[in-house]
Amino acid sequence: MGKNFKVVNNKTHSVDGHAEMMGRAVYTQDYEAPGSLICKMLRSPHAFARIKKIDTSKAEALNGVKCVLTYKNVPHVAFSRAGQGAPQPSPIDKFILDEYVRFVGDEVAVVAAVNEKIAEDALKLIEVEYEVLEPVLDYKQAYKSKNVIHPEDGISQAFEMGFRPKDNVAASYEMEVGDVEKELKKCDVVIEHTAETQAQAHAMLEPHCSNARLDEHNRLVIYTATQTPFHIRRIMAQTLGMPLSQIRIVKPRVGGGFGGKQQFHCEMFVALVTLRTGLPSKMVYTREEVFASSYTRHPMCITMKIGADKDGRIKAIDCYTLSDTGAYGEHALTVFMIVGSKVLPLYNKVDAVRFQGRVLYTNHVPAGAYRGYGAIQGNYVLESAIDMLAEKLNMDPVELRRKNSMKEKETSPIFEIMGEGTKGTAMIMESCKLPYCIDRGAELIDWKNKYPRKQVGPHKVRSVGCAIAMQGSGIPFSDMGSCAITLQDGGFYMVRCGATDIGQGSDTLISQIVAEELMTTVDKIIIYSSDTDLAPFDVGAYASSTTYISGNAAWKTAIKMRERLISEAATMLGVKESTVEFDGKKFVSGDKEISLFDLSNKLIYSAPQHQVAVTESYIGHVSPPPFMAAYAEIELDTETGEYEVLEYVSVVDCGTTINPMLAKGQVEGGITQGFGMAAKEDVIYNSKGQLLSNSFLYYHIPTTKDIKKLTTEFADSYEPTGPFGAKSVGEIGIDTPPAVICNAVYNAVGVRINSLPITPEKILKAMKEKAAK
Repeated sequence: MGKNFKVVNNKTHSVDGHAEMMGRAVYTQDYEAPGSLICKMLRSPHAFARIKKIDTSKAEALNGVKCVLTYKNVPHVAFSRAGQGAPQPSPIDKFILDEYVRFVGDEVAVVAAVNEKIAEDALKLIEVEYEVLEPVLDYKQAYKSKNVIHPEDGISQAFEMGFRPKDNVAASYEMEVGDVEKELKKCDVVIEHTAETQAQAHAMLEPHCSNARLDEHNRLVIYTATQTPFHIRRIMAQTLGMPLSQIRIVKPRVGGGFGGKQQFHCEMFVALVTLRTGLPSKMVYTREEVFASSYTRHPMCITMKIGADKDGRIKAIDCYTLSDTGAYGEHALTVFMIVGSKVLPLYNKVDAVRFQGRVLYTNHVPAGAYRGYGAIQGNYVLESAIDMLAEKLNMDPVELRRKNSMKEKETSPIFEIMGEGTKGTAMIMESCKLPYCIDRGAELIDWKNKYPRKQVGPHKVRSVGCAIAMQGSGIPFSDMGSCAITLQDGGFYMVRCGATDIGQGSDTLISQIVAEELMTTVDKIIIYSSDTDLAPFDVGAYASSTTYISGNAAWKTAIKMRERLISEAATMLGVKESTVEFDGKKFVSGDKEISLFDLSNKLIYSAPQHQVAVTESYIGHVSPPPFMAAYAEIELDTETGEYEVLEYVSVVDCGTTINPMLAKGQVEGGITQGFGMAAKEDVIYNSKGQLLSNSFLYYHIPTTKDIKKLTTEFADSYEPTGPFGAKSVGEIGIDTPPAVICNAVYNAVGVRINSLPITPEKILKAMKEKAAK
């Protein structure tokens, strides 16, 4: 199980780490063409309104303004900004620019000018008369509201997903295994728990940005900070009515994505400006625009009802979910279904399970893809409810999880019923070290001696909390990745892949996988990725797909290259292929041998003179979940409600860690981001629907000081369907902190906070209410 790996599962520095350390990494804004027009957006001051009249004549007359776009002069073709595959599992409910504006910050008009000042001055000259409409600002009251957020014609769904815009429903879904009501009635203990999550912001370092130009062949070339270059190209071509062959999308280095760059932001606007003017153009969001005019995590209200017998065997789980998709339905269905499909199978021994609910439109900032989407919301409520059940059973919560959770060679009927927007696929857990993760994590945090709490001062108490989680590895029968490898003269390899490196290290992982199979070193691998002209197709970086999907594509290609090289060497040596041995440097058959260096040169410069190149693709038929057990110790001040995390312990089963250093970074980065959602990142709207927490002055994200100690270990695991035994690791870390912190706070002071973030103010208020009873 990976004991003899030379490159994989070993410490390997990032292939672009040196460039970053030296300040040489090249980002989207570094690629802007000289003389690019500056594009600026006029945005709606109203949460919901119809544009009655828009006059751009004064702006267009301003010296230096080259183009003004409004809904009147751009294509009126509905599309989804979600950046997903086809058919898209999101409502097709957005126009490039529209007569209606549906949230404060929605797009009204675009100005392109020769410099930023002129562009901003021109925005002030645009005269807009609005018919202000009554907004819907509470998603729990949005269903069949008299205020319909999408009254327009021309919007649709690619397949049946419960899209009912006249009822303010973006998507809905329900499924049931067994008879939940019947099983709950038979249970000795039943608990019901409802909790809410907030619209977490991505807060990536690099804001959304794109630039466009026409190349020497008059093709549209867009450099953009995106996670999905091929999806961007396809959707843009369809919306603008252009041939795919006339669009090139290039993703340079990306300064963080976290799901926030899966969707469209600036791309359509710079494309239209450049096509309209023939001049290069660029658009860069301000930080306020990133907060208030891009998209967020889906806020949700989730109710879990769980029943068990007196021995602690969980018999039934019932989950009802309401989700706020905001003004548009990007990822409405997929995020919603993940609440069930990547959360409920954790407890797979139930006799009945049900999942149902709706995704509703509101006049809030749109929601969309965000690392761990759906899973973190569902996990917070389920894992809090599991602790509540354990208390009612008078049972240790670790033991309850150990008794009921998924184990190797087991399955869940949910896998086959629910996928990510569509039907799922049946799976047996060929790799599941969750029991080990639970036990090892409890040992590392010293659960036996610390649970539930210890008084450490007059007003200070220390407590521990726990949670378990699962994720997935790509979307089966949907996500596809490709890779091409070419042997170069001199005996090194050129690798081209569509995998999108957004900072998670996919270029390094792909290089390691290829180097391992070809028995060489990473410095002999030159990798190019994420350019729709140069790289083979890949869906992009989302749904924890890169290591498993793109990695498998690279592995398949490397295996084929090794076989091809042996064949070429056998021909060159005049021997049978079966007699040739290859060690990565030379080919040997009996007393005959040839080095890879000599073979590569002879193939190109002597007879038979041809390039050795292979291409392979991979599409997953299963989505093997990574698993994780997480524990935290906190210290809480009972006078103020303030608390700090003394240690956060994670034990993860992600199969073989292709790069242990990068894997640890992914887990711990996810934990820190999840802790932000759990404890710090408050989202505040005013009564008119304007986002107030629209800067880092008011929206507080975690720093390295917020978690005193991170302890991360990986279980010895091997997934037989993954590249060298690997599964995904990019999202699993973010899932557990809300539940872990919630459970730890309860164990400290006996109050359960049922809305995120879990702040000192909420804790103190709950403690006072408890004391008053």
